[in-house]
Amino acid sequence: MSALTNLSMIEAADAVKRGEVTSVALVEACLARIAAHGGQVNAVIRLDKAEALEAAAAVDKARASGAVLGPLAGVPMMHKDMYYRAGKVSSCGSRIRKDFRPKLTATVLRRLDDAGAVDMGTLNMAEFAQNPTGHNVHFGDCHNPWNLPYCTGGSSSGSGAGVAARFFYAALGSDTGGSIRLPATICGVTGIKGTQTRVSRAGAMPLSFTMDNVGPLTRTARDAARFLRVTAGADPRDPTSSNEPVPNYEAALTGDIRGLRIAVPQQYFFDGADDIVVRAFDRALDVLKARGATVERVSAPSLRAVAAYVALCSRVEAAAIHANWMREHAADYSILLSARLFGGYAVPGHLYVEAQSRRGPLLRQFCAEALDRFDLVATPTLRTRVPTLAETDVDADATNWQRCMAVSANTRPFNYLGLPTASVPCGFDDRGLPIGLQLAGRPFAEARVLSAADAYQRDTDWHARVPAL
Repeated sequence: MSALTNLSMIEAADAVKRGEVTSVALVEACLARIAAHGGQVNAVIRLDKAEALEAAAAVDKARASGAVLGPLAGVPMMHKDMYYRAGKVSSCGSRIRKDFRPKLTATVLRRLDDAGAVDMGTLNMAEFAQNPTGHNVHFGDCHNPWNLPYCTGGSSSGSGAGVAARFFYAALGSDTGGSIRLPATICGVTGIKGTQTRVSRAGAMPLSFTMDNVGPLTRTARDAARFLRVTAGADPRDPTSSNEPVPNYEAALTGDIRGLRIAVPQQYFFDGADDIVVRAFDRALDVLKARGATVERVSAPSLRAVAAYVALCSRVEAAAIHANWMREHAADYSILLSARLFGGYAVPGHLYVEAQSRRGPLLRQFCAEALDRFDLVATPTLRTRVPTLAETDVDADATNWQRCMAVSANTRPFNYLGLPTASVPCGFDDRGLPIGLQLAGRPFAEARVLSAADAYQRDTDWHARVPAL
């Protein structure tokens, strides 16, 4: 069974297509893994065993009949509990929505269904997706499968921990300030948020109107490429989704990155960074250079303004979304989330307008600094070693606020700038916790980002390591 759960998403899909394994066998292997270790990790909120086995059996029957299978046919997945499926409870990690049953299904779930993926249920997450560490007072904290007392990263905590623990092969996360990339780096898996508007947000719980992103957490960059191709693209149900054509991301992963130019901004991203993180990051750059990439340290002073404005946008927009609930159900929010939401109501309107009006000019400035002469920007995903759950628990100790918010310092700027950004594992610290490499590109350059991530994974095995639960 463990051999089956250690397959990548693509290996599992291709094995089903070739008839080397049944989808039912994959689901049963994942269910056995969850039964053995799910209680330790606490990644799962709802497990739909019977429905998953029924869907898997339908895939096996279709294959036996000679039907053409979709690119994800037969692959067991679970998703962050904020993607609506008609008639199913979607708690959004909250007490307020613990019994909420939407009447519609999210576009991304529909597209995964059409590709043949098997949905096994929903995953733990930070309350209303507003926590970079993975704490949840309503459903219990999610635990890092590499070292249980430590954070998983948030807000897609169950997605990162579950993919790492081999409970399923891929999961949807969401990313407003790093909530795909943080669980990816902290749990040692691969995650990508596309360019703003690249993937439809229809049927997904909103957090920030202008910075929410939908995307996958997977085992490998190649997995992420296939997943993203299935889910990306224009959607009439989401008028903000882009009409930009969706390329074949997987076909772009040739391993050839000769001539690729990578910029490493010297401002901001290394402030207070741990030496062990910087060493792992530098070694990752050496791997890319050995494959033919060039790396140059650059100055990017625009990042200071970007870092200041990003919090203004997300705080104000979240406060607006939650205004009625904050009036009627304020006591049902955790201390951390209440603090973030109440802070949004104190931001003067002119500062929010200023933050939004500066996005275009700052994007142009950052591109002039770091992307006009370069193809990608590289940074550590997390500046420091992974903190413990106790060290970042704001509800238990308000003095943990700064340490908690510092977790997402390196990921937030790319949400404000709207750039496609991925995180891949690039080492482990002295406590056995993963370290991540973050790669960002120009708008709609997801293929280039994934190509570099895949090239790196061809020469390293960090992404293939499995936690010893």
